[in-house]
Amino acid sequence: MEDISDVEIIAPNFKRRLSGVTSTIIQLVPVQRALGQKVATLGPGLPEALPHIGYGALLKLWARPRGRRLRVWHARRNVEMLPAVFLRDVLRMRLKIVFTSASQRKHSGWTKFLVRRMDAVIATSNRTAAYLDVPSTTIMHGIDTQRFFPATDKAAAKTVLGLPADRKIAGCFGRVRHQKGTDLFVDSMISLLPQRPDWIAIIAGRATPAHVAFENDLKDKVKRAGLADRILFVGEHTNIPEWYRALDLFIAPQRWEGFGLTPLEAMATQVPVVATDVGAFSELLSTGKDETGILIPANELAAMTDAAALLMDDPQRARLAGERGLARAIESFSIRGEASSIGAVYERLLSGA
Repeated sequence: MEDISDVEIIAPNFKRRLSGVTSTIIQLVPVQRALGQKVATLGPGLPEALPHIGYGALLKLWARPRGRRLRVWHARRNVEMLPAVFLRDVLRMRLKIVFTSASQRKHSGWTKFLVRRMDAVIATSNRTAAYLDVPSTTIMHGIDTQRFFPATDKAAAKTVLGLPADRKIAGCFGRVRHQKGTDLFVDSMISLLPQRPDWIAIIAGRATPAHVAFENDLKDKVKRAGLADRILFVGEHTNIPEWYRALDLFIAPQRWEGFGLTPLEAMATQVPVVATDVGAFSELLSTGKDETGILIPANELAAMTDAAALLMDDPQRARLAGERGLARAIESFSIRGEASSIGAVYERLLSGA
């Protein structure tokens, strides 16, 4: 438990179940601390290793932290903005509030009400910023290249996971559900694999109880196509970077996404990408002369199938796209760069600028 006197930034997480926001906090806070940002988390659902304060520490927010006039509260959900507004405006505690928005849809009246009361707003992409009615700073999510990096031996990377070393592998990672487009990936592989005996496909991710029937329908469809030994549902894994390193092609088939880190994780492991034009994918991928992958319209199975075929059937194009993706991830999307940019927002507020 951290001494609240030494905490300048509070990062609340008021949702127990693992989500993209929770994952962001887990990955970002250690990097922020390494950069000298005095951040501590608050709330459930986070690893014990993260610096943490208890709810009782909130009673001490009237007092200044050491060497500063105030603290920053960094909210990422409505449920985290609301208590901060109460602490600052009703209880008159020494707080400034930052909100990070990843949403790419029109905000509700309640969300707009809360956002207008923020001292600073961060958008995770330019597309997200366009949905905000207040000034914002665009800071895109970064990738931890200490965790996500290319395989030095692709065959060995496959073998260690029990996958065939002599096959090429197309992958789709994330929650198994309609919104994530898992069915589009499965349908595209059912179409492509019979003509490509050297390829298999894997789906890594969990179906929550509400989506188990959806997953079972997909498994039944794969069995009926006679491809149960080539389209594999491998479940959820904590060692997901190792699964990326086994891939030869990554497909992000989402129908909707707030930001979406999976294409970036694939790029950092030197894997070419096919991604739908949702979330921040169009800002992550390069599709011109420095191609890192192919961007396709959302919810269009034929486009996904054609794009995957192009990279499956052209090893040179796939290799170059993977190499460029790695370079782009390192140069433009490091998690250290994200943490530094967020730190600059904090500093403006902490210094009263």
